[in-house]
Amino acid sequence: MTMQDWPATTLGDDFRGRRVLVTGSSRGIGAAVAVALAGLGARVALHAGASREAGEALRDGIAEAGGDVVLLTGDFRDPRAVESVVDGAVEALGGLDVLINNAGTMVARQPLETMPDEFLDEVVDLNLRSVVVACRRALPALKAAEGAAIVNTVSISARTGGSPGSSIYSASKAFVSTFTRSLAAELAPHRIRVNAVSPGTIGTDFHQRYSTPEKLAATAARIPLGRIGTADDCVGAYLFLASERLAGYVTGQVVEVNGGQLMA
Repeated sequence: MTMQDWPATTLGDDFRGRRVLVTGSSRGIGAAVAVALAGLGARVALHAGASREAGEALRDGIAEAGGDVVLLTGDFRDPRAVESVVDGAVEALGGLDVLINNAGTMVARQPLETMPDEFLDEVVDLNLRSVVVACRRALPALKAAEGAAIVNTVSISARTGGSPGSSIYSASKAFVSTFTRSLAAELAPHRIRVNAVSPGTIGTDFHQRYSTPEKLAATAARIPLGRIGTADDCVGAYLFLASERLAGYVTGQVVEVNGGQLMA
């Protein structure tokens, strides 16, 4: 994953100077998207939650390669931290053109029968409430921008229900899918496009934490393209949806990136 992976000739000057906040960008899909955007000349605000050291390493790598980057930190289980990160990005970048809501995780596989209220609150706050709060807080800056965009991250499990122990995570992603479509209609008069990327099974540390090697192997065998996806496989969908030139007439859509795992 290098800045040269996405040369400027791929998208022209679509992102040069554009001000972008990528939440949950210290690793995985968020990191891959942030690196690509920086390589295309965007001014990028990274966000790290628990993975602050990884965020610092990514920030330093982008900066050493000539990218314009700032790192913000905050625990997105706390709405005040979400607001602080958005405010920090707007201040550091002098505004905001694109908000990519990528922060979130399953937290744990938790059966309903033994699920404590605290777990429910944590997953909802991290995966659902943080997206709503970030969009609300960023709205004045996005309204002031020229052709702004919001790109949310959902999941294939928003449609399939996921596997055992992921019910609340899957439901929270389904909420974000519906929220994306509703917000797209609400914000269209302000020329703010709202879309989402829905990754399938992607080989990041998410599945290292929540899936066994045997489960991943069985999943890969069922995917028509014959493999688990990578973070870089997802990048093009984010760039497309964030690009005013390529997707200026695309809003309210959820783009599935899953190797054929789900065809709809």
